[in-house]
Amino acid sequence: MTAPPIGNNLRRLRFEHDGMSQADLARIVGVTRQTIVALETGRYAPSLELAMRLATVFGCTVDSLFHWTDADAARALYARKPGDRT
Repeated sequence: MTAPPIGNNLRRLRFEHDGMSQADLARIVGVTRQTIVALETGRYAPSLELAMRLATVFGCTVDSLFHWTDADAARALYARKPGDRT
């Protein structure tokens, strides 16, 4: 079963931070501009470390920056069910 895609608020947050360019954000977090483009368009899910770097830049939490595009589908796939083993 395929995991639901992950969405993000990167583009909105860049614009809220004085119209920060993709290139500027990429330089700050140590990736290429193409990586930022791929993140913003949903073609790439970041590593935990990159997600934390991005959240730090914008002064927010990782879970406020990244989210499931279909939260109900994610819950159906990943929520513990009675009798599940840990």
